[in-house]
Parts: sequence; C-alpha cells; structure tokens
Amino acid sequence: MEQFIQLKGIAAPLMRANIDTDLLIPSREINSPGRDGYGEKLLAPWRYEASGSGNGQRVERPDFVLNREPYRRATILLAGENFGSGSSREAAVWAVRQFGLRCVIAPSFGAIFQSNCYRNGVLPVVLPANEIAVLAAEAEREVLELTVDLESCTVRHPQGRCLPFIVPPSERTLLLEGLDAIGLTLKRRAEIEAYQAALREARPWVLAVEEPL
Repeated sequence: MEQFIQLKGIAAPLMRANIDTDLLIPSREINSPGRDGYGEKLLAPWRYEASGSGNGQRVERPDFVLNREPYRRATILLAGENFGSGSSREAAVWAVRQFGLRCVIAPSFGAIFQSNCYRNGVLPVVLPANEIAVLAAEAEREVLELTVDLESCTVRHPQGRCLPFIVPPSERTLLLEGLDAIGLTLKRRAEIEAYQAALREARPWVLAVEEPL
C-alpha cells in the first residue's frame, strides 16, 4: 500500500450530508472481478447524465463539482457529516482512491467506510463542521490548496492556520508505513515467535501437528 505522510493538494467542496456507499459506488457499477476501474464510477449518479450519449458513452454533468476545473484534479475532498455510511462495500473506497482523492475531511464517517479508508491508503480526517464549512466556502470562491500532515496530525491552510485531528495509533502506522493489516501484524513477528516458542515448551501438545493418515 502507498504511504501517506504528507499531502498537499487541491480541496474540492462537496458539502452534502449522508453521502452513502451506494452513492459513492452504486451496486450496478460493481461489475469487475478485480479492484481496478472504479475511479470513473465514483459518484456516478451525480457525475453523469442518466441518458448517456446514445452510444454507451457516459456524459458528464458540467455543473457537478468533480467534473469542473480545478476540482477534477482534487486530492482532498471536503464533505458533510456521516460520509460513507450505509453498506460495507470496500469498492466505495477503491472508487475514492482511484479517482485521485487521498484524503476526505468530514465531521463524521460511516464506521466501516472509515476503517476501509485506513486499509486502502485514504486518510479520513474528522474536523468540526463549522471549520469544514469555512474551508469549503473558500474552496468554492477560489483554488484552495491544503496540506494534510499525518506526522503532526494537522491540516494546514496556506495562510498558516493549523487544524489538528486525531487518528488511532495503529491506523496511523498503517498509513505512515504503507502497510496492510498483515504487514502491521508482522511488525510483531519476534513477539509472536517468542510466544509460540514458550507455548511449545510449556504445552507442546497445543502446537503438535498430527501426521496424515
């Protein structure tokens, strides 16, 4: 997994509450056996005209924020409360990441979506709603580049204002070191092997391997 240490990028305002996983990636869009190809499907009901072009091509809605410059190049999304609520589909995070977003800043998140973010290289940042509203209003007026620093756990405004946030230690380690859950576990391999050795000494029958018949 790609590391997340510090990100400086354009912030896109999408200040709608309760954007659920079925909006982020509708079930009808999950038609790939792998993890690739989901970036263009992010928020498809809002990004594209329902009728299409008549030849199977998607037609973008020009008024939707992520279809407009400079927001289509955004790496940070400013969103409303309860972002990513709904189902547990991991493809919702794949779509967010493959679109190019590496950080979502919202007042609150769906719990499973938030957990999936940490495990797919996306940083979910919780900030007060009023602070996000101020940033979003500025992002709507002009290009706003924010710096999200996971080492210091701050969002820095170009004028110097810093907004602190909290990330659980294990999830912070996952992102800073670019680890998945298995990689995080293997960081404690020496402790695991020492425990197994002590267990084998004290209770050898527990780890005994039966010979095949």
